[in-house]
Amino acid sequence: MLTGCGGGGSGTGGGKIAGADTGSSKTSAAPSADAAAGRPKITLPNDLQDAFEGWKTGDATENAVLADVAQRIDATNYAITQGNAEQPELGFYYSGTALADAKDWVQSIAKDGYSITGTNRYYDAKIEVFDSTSAGVVYCEDQSRAYAKDRKSGKVHKTAVTDQSYVLYSTRVQKNKQGVWQATKLTSQRGHKSCTP
Repeated sequence: MLTGCGGGGSGTGGGKIAGADTGSSKTSAAPSADAAAGRPKITLPNDLQDAFEGWKTGDATENAVLADVAQRIDATNYAITQGNAEQPELGFYYSGTALADAKDWVQSIAKDGYSITGTNRYYDAKIEVFDSTSAGVVYCEDQSRAYAKDRKSGKVHKTAVTDQSYVLYSTRVQKNKQGVWQATKLTSQRGHKSCTP
């Protein structure tokens, strides 16, 4: 059963999704991204929060990448709360097989009759900019305070916190013609030792 979210789709570990961080321990909503490229405004439901710890590095390019990664996470979780794999926000922040995987992920959760609630914490982001249009980001997600919620009854399914509550994500992003860093590949590994407390 899922407990939280923040990435999308493929990879090892199954069951949930995740987020990112580098730098200070300050927790905040998703960092703002430049709206010039037509980035959609994403507002999560009141009972769901994506918290990003130290999501800036001081480098402008790295910060731009992390901002779009954070927006992708929000877009994925928003689509899950709406139960809609065709949310246009997904196509804005994913491309190629990563988009197909994200849609499959959202659809599978909706089909099972669940949404998500609580707080997903994203931290320990490590970023490598390969060139002017491609980069890689590895980050952790803490799902210990995020839970599955029955879409019909509203019942929240709280689960015990274990190593499986923590997920390591690895994503490759590509800068498109509009200047948006889209995820082209995303994998996850639940219970990875680099993310567990």
